[in-house]
Amino acid sequence: MTSVLVTGAGGFIGHHLVKYLVNRGYWVRGADIKYPEYEASAAHEFVQCDLREHDSCQQVSEGMDEVYHLAADMGGIGFISGSHAEITLNNTLISAHMAKAAHDRKVGRFLFSSSACVYPMHLQTSPEVTPLREDVAWPAQPEEGYGLEKIYMEKLCQYMTEDWKIPTRVVRFHNVYGPLGTYDGGREKAPAAISRKVALCPDGGEIEVWGDGLQTRSFMYIDDCVEGLFRLMQSDYTAPLNLGTDEMISINDLVDIASEIAGKRVTKRHDVTKPQGVRGRNSDNSLIREVLKWEPKMTIREGLVPTFHWIEGELAAAAQGRRMPDAAE
Repeated sequence: MTSVLVTGAGGFIGHHLVKYLVNRGYWVRGADIKYPEYEASAAHEFVQCDLREHDSCQQVSEGMDEVYHLAADMGGIGFISGSHAEITLNNTLISAHMAKAAHDRKVGRFLFSSSACVYPMHLQTSPEVTPLREDVAWPAQPEEGYGLEKIYMEKLCQYMTEDWKIPTRVVRFHNVYGPLGTYDGGREKAPAAISRKVALCPDGGEIEVWGDGLQTRSFMYIDDCVEGLFRLMQSDYTAPLNLGTDEMISINDLVDIASEIAGKRVTKRHDVTKPQGVRGRNSDNSLIREVLKWEPKMTIREGLVPTFHWIEGELAAAAQGRRMPDAAE
């Protein structure tokens, strides 16, 4: 049986990936500084540890055939735009020590989760952005902090393959969302934040929208994300690859969809003093269709339905004072 390590297994994508791999018959070890927040991990073994530490990375990599390295200090635009030093330092330590451990422990395959934040800022200044192809990441002008560390680690993966002969895979995520994801506290992404605000808003009420709402993004549902990760790991492709949909939508339209799902009339109050990130970002899926003969399929309108209702249920349970299950139990 193939042994797989998922770092960041206490987080949103990592937790879903663990379940996916276990269901496919893999023996899975999860590792993270925290347990999953909303339900127990399906991992055969879960190691709670600090992956910024060299020894922790060496420990969890022992005996692993494959590593899906998803662990990162990250969050929504409010967090990543105001925590450059913390994010860059933490993620550099985590990823450098995991790369060294993959070499020392003779891991068979190593997948690194990068981000669309690596793409040059000057290519994302219009809401009608040209979809971002993988080859436009250089010359580099990534998003400060989070994006800078990601593009550095992409190059390190290239060097790991060239110098150490470790087969590496690099995936550039484009805004992943779905149930069991963070929806409050400052680290949530736009679909979760908007869903929370709409769920809490009375019919005919008003919600705050960061920026003018004209900024555009593409969003990928979690089920597509984990399938794409698995397909990429099993492929022979070693260069960075976009993983996202090419369905571009404005934040204003995202609010409208969430309002329709909720069956509410909602007024938008825009706050242009709040962080809104780049003006436009969308995935070019030409290469993933060529390499994997596949691409994410779920539309934002389809995927936001289960996402909204899950968040709505969590908020209702909290309002009624019901005890939420401890994911470590």
